[in-house]
Amino acid sequence: MTVKAFAPAKINLTLHVTGQREDGYHLLDSFVVFPRIGDDIVVSKSDRLSLRIEGQQAADLLPDSDNLVVRAARMLDPNGCADILLHKRLPVAAGIGGGSADAAATFHALEKLWGCAAPLIEEMAKLGADIPVCYPSTSSRMQGIGERLSPVQKMPDNMGIVLINPRSGVATSAVFDALETKNNAPMSEVIPEFSTAKEMCNWLKNQRNDLQKPAIKIAPVIADVLSDLEDTDCLIARMSGSGATCFGLYETEHEASAAAKLILADHPKWWVASSGF
Repeated sequence: MTVKAFAPAKINLTLHVTGQREDGYHLLDSFVVFPRIGDDIVVSKSDRLSLRIEGQQAADLLPDSDNLVVRAARMLDPNGCADILLHKRLPVAAGIGGGSADAAATFHALEKLWGCAAPLIEEMAKLGADIPVCYPSTSSRMQGIGERLSPVQKMPDNMGIVLINPRSGVATSAVFDALETKNNAPMSEVIPEFSTAKEMCNWLKNQRNDLQKPAIKIAPVIADVLSDLEDTDCLIARMSGSGATCFGLYETEHEASAAAKLILADHPKWWVASSGF
């Protein structure tokens, strides 16, 4: 028996840092979406637990016991056995939840293979703050340290997105350390229902990613990526998470695909992808 699960990238369209707990965890208010860009998890029965990693980004990960995929499997069943294949397309430590998405997809795949139930959201959050939102992989408002989730009721149809990572690593801890103010205003109380892409992006322009400025100080190339996206006439360009991946939103998937080809032609060493969501 073989089971496959998709692990889509997690994109923070907004990321408001609203406080910090005594234990060091930061409080967030974030509008999160999941495009059709991601990794694959394939699991099959075995007499031991093992992880193999293949794909374009495989060289940046080790298939050891510290990998979130292995840790997710052990959380689900400490004695469970399976051969796990991670087909890695998303860049590592890039602000788009790659490892968390892989862990969430591992839960989905092994639930079917082993016939067991996923851990509670609170348990998932102990493994990684982004895993609870990656598990359903639906447009959501994420609050607290990532455990408070609310569905976003209406999204425009057929929107396109371009994702760009300039192959510049940015440590999440360093970005938070560089953030001058930890107690910032949250988003508006209600995320509106959006009928069109322009309507949604006009609303997004009045929101923020509080980590964008400190990330640019650490990796100035992020500003170059945003400038290149803006030159393609996207509706909005912003950094996702703690960086260094940035996104541009477009009215259609076709427009996003055309923009991605132009940017990749100018920057062949960057990681560039496009899709709808």
